[in-house]
Amino acid sequence: MDGPEGSTGQPGPADRSHRSSVSSVGAREVQLKPKHQPYKLGRQWQELLLRFTDAPDDDVAMDEPSLQFRRNVFFPKRRELQIHDKEVLRLLYEEAKGNVLAARYPCDVEDCEALGALVCRVQLGPYQPGQPAACALREKLDSFLPAHLCKRGHGLFAALRGRGAKAGTGEQGLLNAYRRVQEAAGSDSEREAALSPHYRAYLLKCHELPFYGCAFFHGEIDKPAQGFLHRGGRKPVSVAISLDGVHVIDCREKHVLLGLRFQELSWDHTSPEEEESVLWLEFDGDNEGTPVNKLLKIYSKQAELMSSLIEYCIELSQAAEPAASQEAGPTSASGSSPAPHQRPQLRRQGSVVCSRIQHLSTIDYVEEGETIRRVKPKRSTSFFSRQLSLGQGSYTVVQPAADSLEQG
Repeated sequence: MDGPEGSTGQPGPADRSHRSSVSSVGAREVQLKPKHQPYKLGRQWQELLLRFTDAPDDDVAMDEPSLQFRRNVFFPKRRELQIHDKEVLRLLYEEAKGNVLAARYPCDVEDCEALGALVCRVQLGPYQPGQPAACALREKLDSFLPAHLCKRGHGLFAALRGRGAKAGTGEQGLLNAYRRVQEAAGSDSEREAALSPHYRAYLLKCHELPFYGCAFFHGEIDKPAQGFLHRGGRKPVSVAISLDGVHVIDCREKHVLLGLRFQELSWDHTSPEEEESVLWLEFDGDNEGTPVNKLLKIYSKQAELMSSLIEYCIELSQAAEPAASQEAGPTSASGSSPAPHQRPQLRRQGSVVCSRIQHLSTIDYVEEGETIRRVKPKRSTSFFSRQLSLGQGSYTVVQPAADSLEQG
């Protein structure tokens, strides 16, 4: 985790657009502080793998970390819009494109086509009528669209499953979006060389995704009980944490299961000696029309890291609010305008970025958790003591309508 280096005269955690990070198959990414020495971290790599991952011993022994230059998790998106250096924009574009193509950033088909069209413009140049044809795009389709959208269903079984359309957006949709890419004014040679506007357009489109720029952690959640035998099990998820909030993403289905701003949740983590580490998220919901408090358990050896990052992101967000208000000007002080970091989210019906709380197995309750094994001492507003309260939209405990507790 980053610390407030700004207090020692060095650049603060949000003052750099990029930071060095160490990554591998087992440990995912670890963003480094300026004082960290990658060589020493590499010497401790196996110890870190054993502590924070579930990788088998053989994989730990063979794993080799790699040093990468990645976007700073703590760099605000509003600051990103002020960057004019072409190389920095290119680095941000390349990283965002990699996350989209790897489906770490789940996107709707329409957004994948729009983003893929900008990649076509960067790699193939301005659109020319008749070139490239749809068949030419098909050869490099996985360079423009996520892999799960490039696969096509074949034969009778694909038709019966109805997954042919879902499996691939089609080259024609990408071609239509490519045709609509706006070009800057100037000569043909100037438009050919001017890529910065397209890098910026790609980043602006990614800013609409609520998990853009997040740090990603891996974990598991309980599946809802299904069938006559009420079989459950677990499903792998990615937990995306940023300055805006927390998102839980279904790794297999490539969509958001839960998205919460920090004002909408309480959280904590537990690490019992003989049990699995758990990150707990508590938020408001309903159970068959009855308002309830919901608890979601995320099993992960990285629960402690996630909890610390949530706490640190809240501290940075609160410290940045006065400065952001001054940048916004006097108009933001009048009325009840939203906070500068808030922005309209994608509201497309059935969008992959919308929460799917019905797909979660949560503990629902309407009291303060007397019958649930406690993690923290009794508190007045939440089952957990860690939370952010900013007035409107903050988390509130649901008062009991009856003496019984409901489990979901």
